[in-house]
Amino acid sequence: MTITVKIGEAKTHLSELLVKVEAGEQVVIARGAEPIAKLTRIAKDNDVNAVIEEIRAARARAKPVTTEEILAWRHEGHRY
Repeated sequence: MTITVKIGEAKTHLSELLVKVEAGEQVVIARGAEPIAKLTRIAKDNDVNAVIEEIRAARARAKPVTTEEILAWRHEGHRY
């Protein structure tokens, strides 16, 4: 989940925002309506939750796949 806050709010509530970042949320800091920075958790090499969240984010950005595409991939390279 992404939270957007203005600079003044970020300065006032930095500790609370960092707790949210540690929990896996992203915080975007904006000047007015213009986003200027993003706070994200630094993933540890053995942080399974961070890896799962990265995979979920990548899947959310991907376009939907049709049944026809899946069947085409399954039979790719086969000779009929």
